[in-house]
Amino acid sequence: MSFVIWLTGPSGSGKTTLAQALKQKIRQMGYPVEVLDGDEIRKELYPDIGFSKEAREMHNRVVIHMAKLLSRNDIIVIVSLISPFKAIREYARMELRNFIEVYLRCSLETRIRRDPKGLYAKAIKGEIKGLTGYDGVYEEPENPEVVINSDVMSVEEEVNQVISKTIKLGFLEDS
Repeated sequence: MSFVIWLTGPSGSGKTTLAQALKQKIRQMGYPVEVLDGDEIRKELYPDIGFSKEAREMHNRVVIHMAKLLSRNDIIVIVSLISPFKAIREYARMELRNFIEVYLRCSLETRIRRDPKGLYAKAIKGEIKGLTGYDGVYEEPENPEVVINSDVMSVEEEVNQVISKTIKLGFLEDS
């Protein structure tokens, strides 16, 4: 049975790290799995698209379509995407069967400290405006299936929490 794990949270909350760790764990369990990383897709398909609300929604719709194609071919899909707007996450939930929303909650202080792409440093200096989760909009999920407190949990704990939920929902078998 295929399903989609949708990782959402502001930049620096740990989505890519968790996605890669989940991919490794699910593969070890013997299942086919792919990661759709929002940054990678943006870089490869349309690097100059920008970050307007419309551009973000279009990008999210492309990722949703890709996830749908993989999922209907019995591939477990892990989506790592900021997806800052509730409406687009609800659209994803409607379009994708067996959808698990995972919200990576992480303090601003931790995200600034991590700052994997240097975006917070630029936002603090005023070089960029509208950084999601800093001075840009991020609408927190209201009822995600899983909430990860990524500034206090280890990656192993995060993986175990998500895998436990997939087992509880009947998407994976307990090994």
